[in-house]
This record gives sequence, C-alpha cells and structure tokens, in this order.
Amino acid sequence: MVNAMKGLLISCDVPMAQFIISFNASLPPSQRFILHVLDNTHMFVQPHVAEMIRSKISEFRDQNTYEKPV
Repeated sequence: MVNAMKGLLISCDVPMAQFIISFNASLPPSQRFILHVLDNTHMFVQPHVAEMIRSKISEFRDQNTYEKPV
C-alpha cells in the first residue's frame, strides 16, 4: 500500500540546508517540519512552514550581512 504525503520540496546549497536542519532540530518534537532529508541539498517539508522558513532565512542573512561603517 502506498502512503502519500503532501509537502514542499526544498532545494538549496549545503550550508542553507544545514541551517534549516538545525532550525528544525531546535524546535519541540511536535513542531518539527522536516518530513524527509533526501540528500545534502534537498529536503521534503510540511507545506505550511514555507513562510516560516523564509522569515528565518531572512533573519539569518540580516544577522550575517556586513555593513560598512559610515
């Protein structure tokens, strides 16, 4: 019997995938969203977390962006 799951495929580079996996691991077990890690750059996640992942990535990039002093 086949079990089908609705989800979202994420394709990214290795560092960003590790960031997403780390973020997922920091959540309580009931809120974890990764359904399956396919390889180093692809993962299958629950569809309702797309905006949450985008906002966390945006925060991460803002924290790690160099701004030249004035």
